[in-house]
Parts: sequence; C-alpha cells; structure tokens
Amino acid sequence: MSAPIPPRRQPAKAVLASWIGTTVEYYDFALYGFAASVLFAKIFFPATNPVVGTLISLSSFGVGFVARPVGALIFGHLGDRVGRKTILVITLTLMGAATTAIGLLPSYAQIGLAAPVLLVTLRIIQGISLGGEYSGAVLMTVEHAEPHRRGLFGSIINTGTTAGMVLANSVFLLVSQLPETQLMSWGWRVPFLLSSVLVIVGLVIRMTLGESPEFATAKDQGSVRKLPIVDVLRRCGGRVVLVALGTIAAGVVSSMTSVFALTYGKVALGMSTAATLGVLLPAWVVALVGVPLFGRIADRIGVRPLFLYGAASLIVLPFVWFALLGTRQYGLMLLGFGLLFFGYSANYAVFPVYFSQVFPTPLRFSGMSIGFTVGTIGGVAFAPAIAASILEASGGWIGIAAYMAGTAVVTLAAGLLLRAPETDPDEATVTRPGLDPEAAAT
Repeated sequence: MSAPIPPRRQPAKAVLASWIGTTVEYYDFALYGFAASVLFAKIFFPATNPVVGTLISLSSFGVGFVARPVGALIFGHLGDRVGRKTILVITLTLMGAATTAIGLLPSYAQIGLAAPVLLVTLRIIQGISLGGEYSGAVLMTVEHAEPHRRGLFGSIINTGTTAGMVLANSVFLLVSQLPETQLMSWGWRVPFLLSSVLVIVGLVIRMTLGESPEFATAKDQGSVRKLPIVDVLRRCGGRVVLVALGTIAAGVVSSMTSVFALTYGKVALGMSTAATLGVLLPAWVVALVGVPLFGRIADRIGVRPLFLYGAASLIVLPFVWFALLGTRQYGLMLLGFGLLFFGYSANYAVFPVYFSQVFPTPLRFSGMSIGFTVGTIGGVAFAPAIAASILEASGGWIGIAAYMAGTAVVTLAAGLLLRAPETDPDEATVTRPGLDPEAAAT
C-alpha cells in the first residue's frame, strides 16, 4: 500500500520548518565560536600567556565538531529507522537546552576547574545535536520537494546556516558595545539565553510538519533497514568518504570568516571586535542572496558543474581575501569578504541535493550525516586554531591562505570523483520516479 500523497502545502512548510530550525541551531553553534574567539579565554580558560588561553578556548570550539560524528551515528541510525521529523524535534531541543545552560554557567573565578569542564560538556552536547540536525533538515526539504525545485529548496535550507551566523553576529555586536566589566560579568550571557525563545518558535513549527513522503513510502514498502549504519558503510562507504571530503573547503571558509576573522582582526590588524563585525555582517548578505540564487541556477544547469566551479574558485579567493583585509580600508575589506562568500555560495548551495541523492532513501540519513559531520572535522572544527597557530608561528597570512587553498583542492578532487551511483536493484530508491539519476550528480 502506497504512502498517502502529502498536502500541497507540505513542501513549503517543510522548507520553513527546516530553515527556522537550522537557523536556530547555527545561531547557537556560532555564538560559542564568537565567544570562544574573544571572551572565553578570560572567563573559562585563564592562562599567563593570552595567546595560549585563546588557543585553548578555540580548541574547545573544535570539541563540538569532534562530537558531531557521534550525533551522526546516533541520529542517522534513528532517522533511517523512525523517521526524519522525530529526530529534528530532538536535535533542536538538545541544542537549545545546552546553549541556554551555557548562558547560566558560573565562571572559572567563581567555581574553578568545574567551569571549563561543564562548558566543554555542554559544547559536546551541542556537537551531538548538530550531528543530526543538518542532514535531517536537508532530507525533510529535499524529500518533500519536486525534482525540478530541489536545488532551490535545498539551498534555502543552507541560508539558514548563514542567517544563524548573521543573527549571532548581530546580537554579539550589540552586547559588545557594553563596558568591558559588564560584558565580562553578565553581558556575554544574554545571546545564549535568548536561544530559549528561538527554540520554542522552531519546535512549534517542526511539530506540526508531516513526515517526509519518501521515508513514509520506504517504511510502507518495508524498505527500512534494521542496521542502516552498517548497511550504508558496506554499500556506500566510498560515497560517504567523498561527501566528507567534499564539505571541507566550504567548512573552512565558514569557520574562518565567522570565528578566526575576529581574532585576526584584533591581533593582526589592530581592529576592535565591533569594527571587524561591521565589515563581516554586510558581507554575509552575499551568502544570504547568493546561496539560493546558485541553488536556482543549479536546477537549470546542473548540480555538479556548479559545485566544481565553487570549489575551484576557493583555491584562489583566500589569497585575495587576506590581501584586501590587509589594506584596512573598509570598502576593500568588504569586497574581500564578498568575493570569498561568492565562491563559497556556489559550492555550498548545492550540498543538499548533491550529497543526499547519492544515497538510497533507507540509508540516506545515515550516509549523509556521517559524511557531512566527518567532513566538518577536517574543515570547520579546528580551522580557527590551526590558523591561529600559523599566524603565531609565521606572523603573516600567506600560510593561512595556502592552508585554505589546500582544503579547496581536496574538495575539488572529491567533487570530480563523486558521481551518480551505479544502477543497483537494491538501491532503486536513490532517486524518485521522474528524476534522471545522472541529474543528481551532474
């Protein structure tokens, strides 16, 4: 018996529910990155050498990404067993609770070593939550969408990550205007506590959304696997690795611009945090507009060419970005961010459709979750700490730009190798009826 056809409103509702939830998740996650970059070294990780304290603080930011594969394994398995909707409600609740708790934590000066231990524990919970969030949101959207609109709808979800970062930047910019004593005592807590309000809004919308029609069909046909994690690694292990490598370049750009740029502006350029955010925030508009624009273009010209173009551009653009930042002129710095985000948008916009469709429906949540979250370790996780170490050792930006370019080469190679899956009767659900399998990868 076939699963019932979802109401016509469901595709748009799926986009809204996924977008709001993803925005909240990345708002929460980005907040920690900003605070780790400029505040937490003093509040939770005091050290004689300020550089050492900053490095430790930035490393705690990376711990959340190490925890993400754990979340991918747990929620990927459950997402392919019980459904997409349930997992999306759980991940958003976990993230919101952890972020609110961070805003309530006592400092190192108040409770000593327990403060950083609790902070890192909550950071791990954030990471586990986000390990299942992105893939679930993507699949709810792509699996609800019509084939010829998957690029656009999927890219809209990716603007949620940018919107979350912009929102976090904006709130952080506001509280950074406080006198330093107030900022360090209570001001930094406000953005974290605001998360609870955003989470409630996201949960209300997600709980009213129906299950993914493709998963409902797979369940109705008895295609749900008992051990999807084992099956996806056995049947699609190569694709999981390529998806992981394919995420690295965009992840590095995201982390470098949203986290390391604050440190670089302060240490290397002598700029205040507010001044750096004043350049970064308008530049993020390029990504907010560019990602859905490129998603729409992908529906017309193909996903794979656009992915490769974006990856290739990110080999060159980091050098342009740093060179323009070095001018310390607002307009040129803004141009540098804008150019970098342009290449990033072309590459990142097609993640949802490009990566999800290389896996069969019963294994899709597991495959995409594992691949994407493992890729973030190589990309987003420790990029700020690596860049800070290079800056400390060399005193310049050339090595950092070369590091970013190297990750783009890896992503480009992965994109060249990642193609449509071979025809396999056991994987007949890789694409839905009416969608040319080659279109998913090309």
